[in-house]
Order: sequence, then structure tokens, then C-alpha cells
Amino acid sequence: MDHPTHLRHTFVVIDFEALTPAGRPAVPIEVAALALTPKEEELVEAWRFQSLMKPPPDVPVTDFDVRQTGITPAMLAVAAEPDDVMARLEAMLTAPPYRLVAHHAATEANLIAHQRAHCPALAAVPLLDTVRLARLAYPELHSHALDEVLRFLRIPVPADRHRAMPDVEVTAQVLRRILAENAATRRWPTMHDLDAAAGIPPKRLCVVDGDQEQLF
Repeated sequence: MDHPTHLRHTFVVIDFEALTPAGRPAVPIEVAALALTPKEEELVEAWRFQSLMKPPPDVPVTDFDVRQTGITPAMLAVAAEPDDVMARLEAMLTAPPYRLVAHHAATEANLIAHQRAHCPALAAVPLLDTVRLARLAYPELHSHALDEVLRFLRIPVPADRHRAMPDVEVTAQVLRRILAENAATRRWPTMHDLDAAAGIPPKRLCVVDGDQEQLF
């Protein structure tokens, strides 16, 4: 963590919970973010953000969704609209440069891309994938799913796993552990090296047939 290109960046660990309606993009129903800044060779919390998001009326919350997340239709009925939530999260980004961090970051990249009208600055931030980092750091694991990485690192699995903020908090712990080990080995001495190992560029959308959006 002592290289200047690391010290210039704030890492924003982010996680969404989402509904997955058939035949259409995933619909976010909760987002959480935790900003970490390097200070005295450690990553310290700068700010955090979390909010539920109201889904469209034609996207139901299934029994499986409730079992998975604990988020009920009644909770979402009084939640804020996604455009308001994403704009408020965007307003937190006042001190660039940033790197977004997520476990299986392609999922978050897709969700952010579909909300880009409300958070254009957030949608332009590159991502780091802790799945990719964990595969390189801990190749002996048979799976690099979050629960498996947590058990390997002896980080307690939160009781409310699959809620956005608890998932963000444990992903932040994974990031801290990997980067602390990297400080000793200097496997990825610069941000460029981290990006090469586990970076994902921001997703962009294009218009197909006039009104359909497709990810690239």
C-alpha cells in the first residue's frame, strides 16, 4: 500500500441486491458502498452509504428473493426511487480518483451501467474484482465464492449475508487482507498492476434497433 499510485486512490467497495426478472436486465433493490482511503499503510473508512430502492411495479419480489435477502415487498414499497438513490450515491464522489471494488465485479458493473443516467461519474469509474484477486492470491482454494474466501481467511460470515452493507463490509475485509499481504510481497506494486490483475473497465451501453440497450 505504500506506492504513490495506490495512495492517490480511494477504494469504494460496492454491492447491490437485485431482482432477476426473466427477459430483462436485473433490477437493483438495494445498494451499499464503503469508501476506504489509504492512511499510514492501512485502508480506513472515509464514508459509507446504503439504501433500498423501489423496483418497477411490474417486477415482483419472489419468495426466493425474500428468503435470499430478507428484503420484503413491504420494505420496498416505501423505498426511494432508484434515480434518487443513485444520484445521492454519486454525490458522495467528491475526491477522485476512485476504484470501485466488488466480489464478482461484472455484476455490479452491469447494474451501474443500466443506472448511468442517474450516476454518470460513478458509471465511469473502473472496477477491481476481488474474485480475480482472490484467485491469484489463494490459488489453493477450490472455489473463490465470497463465503469460501471468508472461511479461508477466518472472517466471520455475517448472519445477514446477501444484504448489501454486510456483504460490502466483508468484501472490504477481503480487500484489506489481500492488499496487506501484497504490501509484503509487492506482487502488484502499482495501481496499473492491480488493474492488470483484476481490473474491469466500466460497462457501456449502446442503442440497438432504436430503443433497446445492449451491454458491451
